[in-house]
Amino acid sequence: MPSSFLHLVTKHLLLSILFTFSNNWMLFSLLSTCSRTVMATAKYSTPSSLLAPPVKALVSPGECQFGDSPISVPLLERTQVSPTTCVLRFGLPDKDKPLNLSTCACILANANIDGQDVTRPYTPFSTNQQIGSFDLLVKDYGPEFGTMSYYLCSRINVGDQVAFKHIPFNVKTQAPFDYDRICMLVGGTGITPFIQALHAILGDESSKTPRVTMLYGSKVADDILGYELLHKWAQDYPDRFELVDVLSDEPEGTEWKGLRGYINRELVEKYFPQPSDNSKFQIWICGPPPMYNALTGPREDKEKVSGLLGEMGYSPSQIYKF
Repeated sequence: MPSSFLHLVTKHLLLSILFTFSNNWMLFSLLSTCSRTVMATAKYSTPSSLLAPPVKALVSPGECQFGDSPISVPLLERTQVSPTTCVLRFGLPDKDKPLNLSTCACILANANIDGQDVTRPYTPFSTNQQIGSFDLLVKDYGPEFGTMSYYLCSRINVGDQVAFKHIPFNVKTQAPFDYDRICMLVGGTGITPFIQALHAILGDESSKTPRVTMLYGSKVADDILGYELLHKWAQDYPDRFELVDVLSDEPEGTEWKGLRGYINRELVEKYFPQPSDNSKFQIWICGPPPMYNALTGPREDKEKVSGLLGEMGYSPSQIYKF
């Protein structure tokens, strides 16, 4: 057999092997990529409690199942809703009753973490319609910046116990809210008491409830806690609830089409009543300390307004610091 013929056959055979290997490798790569995408998508989910319609289920202060002394209850379920945020469902001392927490109030989580006694406030986003358990929406700030949040989101397991208590100082403004408009300034996890307020307002079908406008500041899209719930409510109640998201650090080139930057004078002037407005309104703020300092002055200074809103002329009676 001529050597040229053998060379030709060998060449075609090698090309065939390479082609088959190449196609299989491409298929493997494609399947691998798809698998990773599906796994990444499946890793996060939105629990039904973060998609529920608003519910007005009010109780008076003093009825909460937790009191002045910490009571330990089990973690029943943990759902990862974003790379840095989870929903934690805890049991209650009395499984046949709701938490019975008054509107916008918080409870205190307490734990001994690496020999250190740590207490942090959290406002459940679940309502008093939920029997035998309550839900917290918690952003994990990591071990360096969020000792308790990291402990709750990343260290404890389902079935482990966490102690909670509720003291009179944790009671906030109560529904029904006697205003024509409520304007909300929100940053990060400061959204949770406002979810409670929105339950009370939007879950009330009477015409006397205030119209709500919310300016919600976050760093990136993944940081918008309760995104699906809030946008669904804004869509379902367009005449009663207006939502404006503002992202400060969202990278260019992403799918984000909303506002970028920080909550500033221009946005406040556009969406909120002016200080001289004769309508009955109040501006609520809840977020991290830098947000308070920049917009209204320190959270602890309830009787004074400084920062941007102070410069704009708003009075202490027009501002409520959570």
